[in-house]
Amino acid sequence: MQDKWILGIIQNRVTEEKARNINKARDMISEAAARGARAVALPEMFNCPYDNKAFPLFAESYPGGETIRMLSEAAAANKIYVFGGSIPEEEGDRIYNTCFVFGPDGTFLARHRKMHLFDVDIKGKLKFKESDALGAGNEITVVNTSLGKIGVGICYDIRFPELARLMSLQGAVLMILPAAFNMVSGPAHWELSVRMRAVDNQFYVAGIAPARDETASYVAYGHSVAADPWGQVIGALDEKEGLLMVEIDPKRIEQVRNEFPLLKHRRQDIYEVKGKY
Repeated sequence: MQDKWILGIIQNRVTEEKARNINKARDMISEAAARGARAVALPEMFNCPYDNKAFPLFAESYPGGETIRMLSEAAAANKIYVFGGSIPEEEGDRIYNTCFVFGPDGTFLARHRKMHLFDVDIKGKLKFKESDALGAGNEITVVNTSLGKIGVGICYDIRFPELARLMSLQGAVLMILPAAFNMVSGPAHWELSVRMRAVDNQFYVAGIAPARDETASYVAYGHSVAADPWGQVIGALDEKEGLLMVEIDPKRIEQVRNEFPLLKHRRQDIYEVKGKY
């Protein structure tokens, strides 16, 4: 079984200057590696303001985009896995909210396109329609690494328990979730959502948020947080920019699943979904 290892969670403050965001992310990746991280994860839209108007202006195409190149170079330079939060990715006439993943030699391993688009209208508090600017992905992403299998979701994806369950059943030890919960949903549901998915699936979940900027058009909650397979918070930040180091222990997963074997107790004979409802 894989030994314990350290995940670096990067909570950077996103500005309207793309080059500044990229350089800050590069520096924080290097800092995490210097502190012992074997893998690092960045927030949702870490190079770009979370704004429908900004997405086309900051969008990049694989493999030539400057942010994408930085992620590959930083992974190789520091010999670590890099889960590149998310950026606006352009392909054809569509833009996606995409996480690019690179291995310790800089090799492209995977990309996850946000599957569930954030279209909400909370009366008097928040209205946002991601589908006005972005297309939805259609693939479940579980990345094979030397550290174990790692699932990737983006923000709103965490509210759909079927997705995390499928990652768990495919052998994931950790779900990486770049996310920009806001000041309405964040205080109510952010930590709760991370802990729920960890408890449901008895694996680690890391929620990676951007730092809060009260002057932005969309104000992120911040508070990056990680939970273990028992649902305990093993590390958290406040709203400010920062770097969080958390330990991932595969033996902890094995222990929890042996002592409390809920995955084995599923009644698939009764509630297996065989059709569309």
